[in-house]
Amino acid sequence: MEHPASLQQPGILQWNNRCFGCGPANSNGLHLEFRPAEDKTAVCLVTIPESFESFPGFLHGGIIATLLDEAMSKAILTLDIRSLTVQMEIDYLRPVPSGKPLRLEGRVLRSEGRKHWAEAIITSGKGSTLAKSKGLFVQVRPR
Repeated sequence: MEHPASLQQPGILQWNNRCFGCGPANSNGLHLEFRPAEDKTAVCLVTIPESFESFPGFLHGGIIATLLDEAMSKAILTLDIRSLTVQMEIDYLRPVPSGKPLRLEGRVLRSEGRKHWAEAIITSGKGSTLAKSKGLFVQVRPR
């Protein structure tokens, strides 16, 4: 599949779109920038602001789910495949702090035809795993 002409920068897995997670055209979004690693994982270093909290100092569970979903879909994108989430399972292991550095990492586990299974983790700046997920994604065909 060819990348659209609006691909932002080489090495960054995003397009100029309105996606809440990664879209630079969404003024209310998270503006996540994932980079592909040599092992085909997708990695994002980010600090999510307090405006996305639930309890003071901690991110809302829906935002945590968004971060994990984005990490998995960007891992699949390292294979040059656009996909949508079909199913996702999340383990919230520890509270995820707002306003602190986080590392998001996604990797593809396996692929069968248009189906792709992936996993993701969120780690703290100190390396503790805060949340993890597994998901099933289906390839989106170009229009």
